[in-house]
Amino acid sequence: MWRRKIKTLLHLYLERNKFVNPVKNIKGKKFEVNNQTLSIFVLNNLLPVVGLSPFPLNELLLMSAAICRIKPTYVFEWGTNIGTSARIFYETSKKFSLDVKIHSIDLPDDVYHSEHPGEKRGMLVKKCENVILHTGDGLDTAIEAAKSFEKDATYLFFLDGDHSYTSVYRKLTGIVDNFISPCILIHDTFFQSSGAGYNVGPNDVIK
Repeated sequence: MWRRKIKTLLHLYLERNKFVNPVKNIKGKKFEVNNQTLSIFVLNNLLPVVGLSPFPLNELLLMSAAICRIKPTYVFEWGTNIGTSARIFYETSKKFSLDVKIHSIDLPDDVYHSEHPGEKRGMLVKKCENVILHTGDGLDTAIEAAKSFEKDATYLFFLDGDHSYTSVYRKLTGIVDNFISPCILIHDTFFQSSGAGYNVGPNDVIK
């Protein structure tokens, strides 16, 4: 019964606030958003579609907040897999009426990787408007595609996929060298020692 009450209250809240952008009336220049509005959006719109793997609630909030706060013209993300991150960006821009074009890049079908999704690549976004799937090297593909974009475009990069130090360092320096004032999100930057044996590259590069 308590679940039904929560669902009813949630529905009423959404009806009253369905057109409210989480950055409306926020005048500060820092990365500030209305977390209550975004939390409702995440619970009602994102979770039923993308679930909590590989992005838990805090990451869903950060990714959707980035779209609302930065309002990028273009998103470049690589590590498409089945398209979860691209779908998060798509659902956020759609919900809050933002014109964002999402370019999602992953390895070609004939290149082996332990997390290569094969035929499932991008399946969550294949029918989504404004989501363009590419195969190839993430950095090179983004640089090439951006040559035809407007000069005053705003970019958000989401780096997922290969988390080795060399790979992440190349991506970050390449983005900074080729794009003016890019905004960048990097997945798996949590602080852990090398003894963990995985995903230590992003944090090491940032340091």
